[in-house]
Amino acid sequence: MGDDGRMHAMEDDESAAADQIRAIDIYPLSNYYFGSKEPLIFKDKTLADRVVRMKSNYAAYGLRTSVEAVLLVELFKHPHVLLLQIRNSIFNLPGGRLRPNESDIDGLKRKLSRKLSANGAPDASDWEVGDCLGTWWRPDFETLLYPYLSNNVKGAKECTKLFLVKLPESRKFIVPKNLKLIAVPLCQLHENHKMYGPVISGIPQLLSKFSFNIIET
Repeated sequence: MGDDGRMHAMEDDESAAADQIRAIDIYPLSNYYFGSKEPLIFKDKTLADRVVRMKSNYAAYGLRTSVEAVLLVELFKHPHVLLLQIRNSIFNLPGGRLRPNESDIDGLKRKLSRKLSANGAPDASDWEVGDCLGTWWRPDFETLLYPYLSNNVKGAKECTKLFLVKLPESRKFIVPKNLKLIAVPLCQLHENHKMYGPVISGIPQLLSKFSFNIIET
């Protein structure tokens, strides 16, 4: 292949790569209303309590599957991720554990409604669940989650799936009183394992295949 042929091939590859980058529409944080409702009752007060409950659930149902939502807003011309904050030190993505035989999307909508919608709200199930961004695995009860499952692991204990959930132009977020819904910039999450853990700190890399279309309103 001559120089001209190689040049055209490179241009075609670049054009194809550009076509594969999808845009995400995000709206200003000021478009959204934040209210509160009755607090959630937490089943686990300590890490040891959580491990005990995981072992009990695993014995009864097998692999635990959780689904979590990546919700994006704009603030100061930069994409921010909405996180739930517990006791000023624990950060989670909105979501939770699936019920037996529940689908990923149905379970995520149920969890989002429980944690972010008014009780009995007409639009409680109106969540637009998009791409699965990544899957994380817990090889045993005590370890962290990993973005892969080694061949030598027999019987992973937990699987967590991250989904991109598209927000409408405006929405009411009604959050339990013992939780805070905060917007954290992507640049602050990047590789910040110490504060946010491996899953949340890996979100900027998962979103690198997208571009952000900030909608001015």
